[in-house]
Amino acid sequence: MRVNFNYIKLFFLLIVVVFLYAFSAHRNGARIVGEPNVKFKGGENLYIAAETVSKLLIQNYKGVKNTSKETLDLNILETALNSNAMIKSAEVYVSVNGQLTAEVEQKKPIARVLAKTSYYIDDQGSYMPLSSYHSARVPLVTGKVDKKDLNNIYKIAKKIATDSFLKTNVVQIHQSKNNDLFLQFRGYDFTVKLGGLSNLEKKINNLKAFYKKGLKDKTLNDYKTVNLKFESQVVCTKA
Repeated sequence: MRVNFNYIKLFFLLIVVVFLYAFSAHRNGARIVGEPNVKFKGGENLYIAAETVSKLLIQNYKGVKNTSKETLDLNILETALNSNAMIKSAEVYVSVNGQLTAEVEQKKPIARVLAKTSYYIDDQGSYMPLSSYHSARVPLVTGKVDKKDLNNIYKIAKKIATDSFLKTNVVQIHQSKNNDLFLQFRGYDFTVKLGGLSNLEKKINNLKAFYKKGLKDKTLNDYKTVNLKFESQVVCTKA
């Protein structure tokens, strides 16, 4: 009976490959995780420190450092980071050499509510606490504001954040007890009365036309109130 040595060689080669793969997988799984590496996505202003993120990782896995890759549950760590009020999203992964990395995207504040304990409203309409590391230059919000119902303020703050004219000029948003909205402009004493959010685009276009003409005529300082509640016109009262 003739023996085919090529099959025998192939068989032993397969055994060696399986052994090396199993050995490598075991060694890689048992590799000890080092100090966490924190990366922030986009934006230069940090509202939460890298040290704080590292601490969250360590606290939620009983010490990430010196933990084997095999026992590390990345979902637990991601959930812990995503539950932080400063963080919009987080992704945690471990490289082949055992480096634990957390890629963090911070929330982006678009308005700051002045209250007994002040806070931000982010670009998703959610609550965001103030930071001890950086203060955002966003419109201040005063008046009747319920932390559990930020929808009204969020919509006008979002409009201001995405409109170059409003972003440049509006420094304050005020909400009255009956939910009427008022805007305060940078460098001028007049108050803009928006009323509700209905026909907002039309109201803003009327405001831009009024501002452009008043700037040209140098009459902006002559007014006390600019009422936009009426869709077809701007009603002003003089100071």
